[in-house]
Amino acid sequence: MPKSSTTLDDRPMVLGDDHVRIVFDGTMTRPQLDHPEGLAFDRDGRLYCGGEQGQIFRLSLEDRTLEQVGDTGGFCLGMAFNAEGDLFICDSRHAAVFRFCPDTGKLELFAKEADGRRLRIPNYPAFDAQGRLYVSDSYEFKEPGPGIFRFTPDGRGELWYGEPLNFANGLAFSPDGSALYVIESFSRNLNRIPLTRTGQAGQREHVASVGMVPDGLAADALGRLYVSCYEPSAVYRVAVDGTVETIWHDPEAIVLCHPTNCAFRGTSLFTVNLGKCHITELAVGIEGSPLPVR
Repeated sequence: MPKSSTTLDDRPMVLGDDHVRIVFDGTMTRPQLDHPEGLAFDRDGRLYCGGEQGQIFRLSLEDRTLEQVGDTGGFCLGMAFNAEGDLFICDSRHAAVFRFCPDTGKLELFAKEADGRRLRIPNYPAFDAQGRLYVSDSYEFKEPGPGIFRFTPDGRGELWYGEPLNFANGLAFSPDGSALYVIESFSRNLNRIPLTRTGQAGQREHVASVGMVPDGLAADALGRLYVSCYEPSAVYRVAVDGTVETIWHDPEAIVLCHPTNCAFRGTSLFTVNLGKCHITELAVGIEGSPLPVR
């Protein structure tokens, strides 16, 4: 049976304070980070994140240089790179997914609908080994609805998982690509959706209840799930059997300040902080899961 979290913040933390730090303060630079929600790393290790006015930022953590490289004119949520190096961005204001080419600076609309259904709040993207893009649709604030969309590389889409989800948010594949995990922010649930042999969605399985408002999701090389929580300001780790650990919790919301999305680079997990404008590194000591293999 899955082991649900109860008073997670009373549990011992996996990391000590010396393993968690602010690596970039976006209020001290020009341009400034603008309450980033999504982030992704390119193949060169540069961090991309968005802003609440649609800005697309690129950050080198080595020399602390920040530049704005694009602008959707909306509100950038989750981001993910495909194998070709293009960045895909969920935008809530436009209710759309955009594709951005870092090499040319070209930004184009990728998808607004599938199967005759308009995207409502596209929130978080994830790619499978075949290059197909999965997008969680949060639907409405505290009003459950479908679900998870899937798009082929040329933009053809379908409603892949049509059952109601209570603010579908973070997505992550298991390392073998056999299942897609999804966060429901307003029911606190982490769910597992197996893929059938034909690639369709199987029956949803509850894995754990995490935090108060879980948001982002990332998997490590062992298949454990890391959940960044908007509330409380914390990161949790969920084992395959549903056991939940508190990686680190910041009750003062200073180093972690309402983190939303998270992503691996090397053996560290990085979060953006919607409550402020900085990037946090958690030295978890294991690499993230590579692109799923099927």
